[in-house]
Amino acid sequence: MSFIPAPLEVLYEADGLPAFDLPDELVRDYGGPFGLAGPRAFANFVSSVDGVTAIPSLPRSNALVAGGSESDRFIMGLLRASADVLVIGSGTMNAAPRSLWTPEQAYPAAGAAFADLRRRLGRPPEVELAILTARGTVDPAHPAFAAGALVFTTDAAAERLTGELPGAATVVSVGPAGEIDLRAVFDVLRSRGHESILSEGGPHVFGSLLEARLVDELFLTVSPLLFGRNAVERRFGLVEGTDLLPGGPVEGRLLGVRRDHSHLFLRYELDRA
Repeated sequence: MSFIPAPLEVLYEADGLPAFDLPDELVRDYGGPFGLAGPRAFANFVSSVDGVTAIPSLPRSNALVAGGSESDRFIMGLLRASADVLVIGSGTMNAAPRSLWTPEQAYPAAGAAFADLRRRLGRPPEVELAILTARGTVDPAHPAFAAGALVFTTDAAAERLTGELPGAATVVSVGPAGEIDLRAVFDVLRSRGHESILSEGGPHVFGSLLEARLVDELFLTVSPLLFGRNAVERRFGLVEGTDLLPGGPVEGRLLGVRRDHSHLFLRYELDRA
């Protein structure tokens, strides 16, 4: 039984990659073994051929950029199932008012296999969700807070959010007004026993994580679409709001390439030096 229409075709795989004890169905659909070394921080993105990852003016633009790829959703679920905690920014949260960022929500057909993988890895049934919000601009009624999300914010917003959010949510202050200390965020997550940290934050969050040299791996889906750009509408690339050139651009080492028709699924190890 396959969850996606056809198993991913492996075009390249580096030697010696770690391998989890995956359920057979996940091995078949992924096209072979998959695993992560720990501790590990990794990010997942989808981009068009011309580098567009998000179009803020369009609801659910990430689905548009992905071109309806079931394989992209399958890999998203697999990465979520492999993580201890999933990190997003407030912009990503506000754009998805009903999401809980679970593996089965990404690809429901493989939900039971994702749950089996978490059991085999000794993970809790649910991935913990962490939200980054420097100004506290979130909707307290979002279901993720009632489900027990972690909220990382600044001193200025922490007191207000503590009073506004449901009691199940945990508010942690990790910086003065206007700026979150991402290294402090990761220190808190590690102290909670989280070795595998997945970022599904947007281009601004990703840029900040790269600037802090906190990302070990990037999983990048390249969809066979081109959107172009104009002077009126913002269309974000993979990294926004951060200039990585002065400190030296971050270099990636290719670990894997998979294919589903015209979609490519790339895996890079990133240099944190």
